[in-house]
Amino acid sequence: RHLLPLFLGLFQASLLLFFALFVTYDEPSAQAEDTSLVANQVYSTFPFFQDIQVMLVVGLGLLLTFLPRYGFSSLTHNFFLLNFSMQWALVLQGLLHHFHHGQIHLDLHKLLISEFAAVTVLISVGAILGRASPCQLLLMATCEIPIYLASEWVIVTRLGVLDVGGTITIHLFSCYFGLGVSKALFRATQPPLHPKETPTPSSDLMSLVGTLILWVFWPSFVAVLCQPGDAQHRAILNTLLAMSASAITTVVASSLLERDGKLSPGHLQNGSLAGGVAIGVVADMAVPPVAALALGSLSAVVCVLGFAFLTPLLARKLTLHDQCGIHNLHGLPGILGAAASVVAVLVASKDTSGSQPAQLSPAGGNASEALEGQRGGGQALCQAAGLAVAVGASLLAGLLTGAALRLPCLARPPERLCFDDSLYFKIRDQAESPGPDSSSEEGALALKE
Repeated sequence: RHLLPLFLGLFQASLLLFFALFVTYDEPSAQAEDTSLVANQVYSTFPFFQDIQVMLVVGLGLLLTFLPRYGFSSLTHNFFLLNFSMQWALVLQGLLHHFHHGQIHLDLHKLLISEFAAVTVLISVGAILGRASPCQLLLMATCEIPIYLASEWVIVTRLGVLDVGGTITIHLFSCYFGLGVSKALFRATQPPLHPKETPTPSSDLMSLVGTLILWVFWPSFVAVLCQPGDAQHRAILNTLLAMSASAITTVVASSLLERDGKLSPGHLQNGSLAGGVAIGVVADMAVPPVAALALGSLSAVVCVLGFAFLTPLLARKLTLHDQCGIHNLHGLPGILGAAASVVAVLVASKDTSGSQPAQLSPAGGNASEALEGQRGGGQALCQAAGLAVAVGASLLAGLLTGAALRLPCLARPPERLCFDDSLYFKIRDQAESPGPDSSSEEGALALKE
């Protein structure tokens, strides 16, 4: 009741003070050439930026509405976590990388990089969606952003990993961070199946609309940081091919897994996007179109098989809770994409034409420069090392963060109040949304608990 507005109010007030003291814009240039260059950069980047905004605010928000009684919370928590994480990342990145002469000069590129950092939080939250309070989610975001920035710096800057679409640095990191948080938060017990956890046709339909929005705008997410020209063009084409193949293959795999041949909405909501996750690491490399199609199909297969077999197995053997199946959408396709990047680098090093992958990493470094110093087997080892660092660091950090989320002051909701909007929102039609139980007295006792 009081902790959430207090936390967010203090954060926003501190940010106002920080911006007043240290953040400014670049001085306007009087030279026509510089003005034209800045204008071209804005006009070429902002459409991609807007596409990514639609993806994160609308597409991802709707994707999380598959829980029938938790739609308000899914959309709202996704929205305020995006804004909180983006501002927090903007402060940290400014202090670490862009603090010169007592000032941080803000531009669209820095804001875009901060949004990429915020994406990791939005993905990780999927592992504990519905069973964590907003205060727990805020603490999780507060811890995850600096750990992500450190991990991304090690992977991209120190190891020289090529990952234009964030397959390793974003998808793999956020997946295993979220799973680590879930494991530590729920300890050795698997939460029981909640009666409000089962999707309804209307909630599945809303989630599928979110999938379609993400599917349409995903190429912008992959290509926005590519070098303009051939590399960006190739990234868009490869992403479209991979996602088209994953959409078709998802229908095939889901139909074959069901005895009556019907399609699972959960498979469609996630498998159709798996190609976009896997292709990100090789999107702008000199891979043939058939490789993009094959990677998209394989990623859809592993995603659907993960939902059908691996998730229940992990729940039984490791008591691992994964509410949204982020391991199947981000973890397994991410590992597949990282393995594909190793193969692509080895093949490119043997290409007599000398063509090399040229890309701009999420940190802003030119990957072609990294290849000048490390080619062939050396770069392949770097890709594998980046995969190991992303998985290992995120799991360890997630476990520590999950342990911190168990603090009583963070107001984790009681089991009977999980997956219910009435805990956080004023629901007008109480007849449709009566609360946690049919008895208002029992509901009041649960709220007090």
